[in-house]
Amino acid sequence: MTQTPTDSGSGTRTASSPARPDPEVSVIVPAKDERDNLPELLDEIETALAGRSFEIIVIDDGSSDGSDEMLRARAQEKPVLRALRHARSSGQSCSVRTGLRHARGAIVVTIDGDGENDPAYIPALLEALEGAGEGVALAAGQRVGRKASGPKRVASRLANGLRGWLLADQTRDSGCGLKALRRHVFLALPYFDSWHRFLPALVLREGYGVVHVDIVDRHRRHGQSKYGIFDRALVGILDLYGVWWLRRRRRVIPEVSTIAGGANPAPKE
Repeated sequence: MTQTPTDSGSGTRTASSPARPDPEVSVIVPAKDERDNLPELLDEIETALAGRSFEIIVIDDGSSDGSDEMLRARAQEKPVLRALRHARSSGQSCSVRTGLRHARGAIVVTIDGDGENDPAYIPALLEALEGAGEGVALAAGQRVGRKASGPKRVASRLANGLRGWLLADQTRDSGCGLKALRRHVFLALPYFDSWHRFLPALVLREGYGVVHVDIVDRHRRHGQSKYGIFDRALVGILDLYGVWWLRRRRRVIPEVSTIAGGANPAPKE
């Protein structure tokens, strides 16, 4: 039987099978060794998006705790779930990009797989983005009531202060994993390792606006954080200057209008 690729490039479907309509929202969940946190998180995402057309894409970033088997079983029960797996661990930025390339929704929501971000705030992000108009491409969560250790909170404040001063990205906390973006803008952003930490600055670079929603932080229920102080703050200083350079080198493309030749010529026999 003839097979044709799906729109997302994520697999194949038979030519006689009806195409599924694209969902309104794609939720991308990067996760590494979060087998115990994911089931409850997935249920919470479904509850938060009840009444909307959505899909959930979990990217298993080379986990070794059996996450792939759990996700395979869950996907049999939940048609909204798609699970992808990296052959080896490649980091959160790569996982977000993999999910984005497979997403079909016009709006993409990102949320960490550790459960520290509460999916109950997803509707508020979507409402903020949709209510702001097409000129705004990102609704960014900003954490309040941080549950991290004292040293991590201090390092985060220092990093956020330096980032805000250098990039003027109008964002108090760019490290919150809970965000909603317009997919066509998300796809246009330059990709590099750690890009997920600089999405407000990158969106502003493209000429779009950013809105913010306060997100109450919560403790992870199982396991330990995969990242330390040096991963999130000090190493990110080099990335910070790289984004600063990207913003300075941005050139706005002038508006283009058609002055002639609007109709396509008829194909030759």
